[in-house]
Amino acid sequence: MNKLWTPLLLVGSNLFMTYAWYGHLKDQKNSALWLAILLSWGVAFLEYCLQVPANRMGAEAGYDLGQLKVMQEVITMIVFAGFAFFYMKVPLRLDFLWAGLCLVAAAFFMFRGGIGPTEAQ
Repeated sequence: MNKLWTPLLLVGSNLFMTYAWYGHLKDQKNSALWLAILLSWGVAFLEYCLQVPANRMGAEAGYDLGQLKVMQEVITMIVFAGFAFFYMKVPLRLDFLWAGLCLVAAAFFMFRGGIGPTEAQ
């Protein structure tokens, strides 16, 4: 069950982190910098409340460190593309596709031996 909870919690954590990093560009663009930092820090705290358990559960479920990192990066790119397009109204470019394909290749290499530590191929 933790194998499923890990990516789900990582999606949630990425939603918070993407907003913390970039949402202030839209929502607090006229606020003082210190206020934007404080609000973003508060949102980032919520990200950690999901990310830390996700990685702990994932490690307990058998994902190795590299698999957890690559899973995080793939999820980050997907969440960022959706956030940029739907929330920030940034048009998607082919660069999102190319970057996504590179991450798919990275995921393939990290997961081709299954979940858990593997010998060098």
